[in-house]
Amino acid sequence: MTLDKARELLAVQAGFGGFYNGNSAKLILSEVNKDHGQAAVDKLIRELALDEIFGFETGTLFDGGLDKVGNEQEAPVAT
Repeated sequence: MTLDKARELLAVQAGFGGFYNGNSAKLILSEVNKDHGQAAVDKLIRELALDEIFGFETGTLFDGGLDKVGNEQEAPVAT
């Protein structure tokens, strides 16, 4: 996933706010972490104020998300 696409998807989730959109944002950040690293995740959290909207903290490892066939992985997702 490109950072521009991640930013676009996260902006939509942030616009709605709420628990379920927070979970969606975690999945997106997990994919960003896999593709671009923790620095990109932290930048998006600050840029989109995800700390204020969902309570996400910079430095949090968002690990998990979806594997290549679309099934949820067993890895825990950051809270």
